[in-house]
Amino acid sequence: MKIFSGIQPTGDKHLGNYIGGFRQYAATQELGEAFFCIVDLHSITVEYDPRDLHDRTLDLFAMLIATGLDPDRSTVFAQSHVTAHAEASWLLSAVTSFGQLGRMTQFKDKAEKREFVSAGLFTYPVLMAGDILLYRTDRVPIGDDQRQHLELARDVAERFNARFGETFVVPEGIYPEVGARIMDLQEPTRKMSTTGGTEQGTVKLLEEPDVIRKKFRSAVTDSGREIRRGDDKPGVSNLVDILAVATQRTPGEIEVAYDGAGYGDLKRDVGEAVVELLAPVRQRYLELRADEPELLRLLSVGAEKARAASAPTLEAMYDRMGFVRLG
Repeated sequence: MKIFSGIQPTGDKHLGNYIGGFRQYAATQELGEAFFCIVDLHSITVEYDPRDLHDRTLDLFAMLIATGLDPDRSTVFAQSHVTAHAEASWLLSAVTSFGQLGRMTQFKDKAEKREFVSAGLFTYPVLMAGDILLYRTDRVPIGDDQRQHLELARDVAERFNARFGETFVVPEGIYPEVGARIMDLQEPTRKMSTTGGTEQGTVKLLEEPDVIRKKFRSAVTDSGREIRRGDDKPGVSNLVDILAVATQRTPGEIEVAYDGAGYGDLKRDVGEAVVELLAPVRQRYLELRADEPELLRLLSVGAEKARAASAPTLEAMYDRMGFVRLG
């Protein structure tokens, strides 16, 4: 089985990234041949600072390893180091419709907030499809918010296969059973985010323990005192899901354990559990980030492995689409 997933080197990584992404990556690398990509080409579709992109790419690489990826077991690399990704994106644009891209929810949401909307912001789902399909991916571990992008990749794969011959595996998603979408602690009806969420409601992975505890103590809950999950209790549901992940229990077990308890007890315990969960991650990250030459060496190794793995698929695409190939 082949596994692929990617994450952008933008913004400070937060608890939602860990629960919906990093935690899954570490688990799914055990299932087969795994590829995890820092999708830096995606990051230039909106206004950005070049130095920030450089530094955050290395930050994210260190974080991926700190949260459990093993470079000896998985191929961990930066997208811009493997030119097949950009090439595949252009080739796949021939089998992706304008209408499909225009219906992408994330494009519409981001475009509404900007005066300048780059063509890249509109077409980057095609690049994402290429990222996945180049490795003949069977499974894609992603958060719930990426379902629409994966469906586009599946449609593109099927259309290419129908037109040019069987080339791609049609991938399937792997979603967390619990914590697929971690919400903002202050506004629990919207996703936790360092770009679209609140500062006090977003728990960053590298924050000091006391800062994390304070954010959970001030988390918004719901009317009533009953600790249970439900559409009418988005704040409590979010806290229960987070505690379930942090303590490796089921949400049902959490609800039973806190039957008759108050929201204050729940918020305190979730904060402590998250501090304990993230402490080794923070320590390992700091150790890795202090040795930049070693990070660059590991990135180079990952790039070489990714180039070798993606080359046959890219060559098959060119050949089946009718291009003249040399040698």
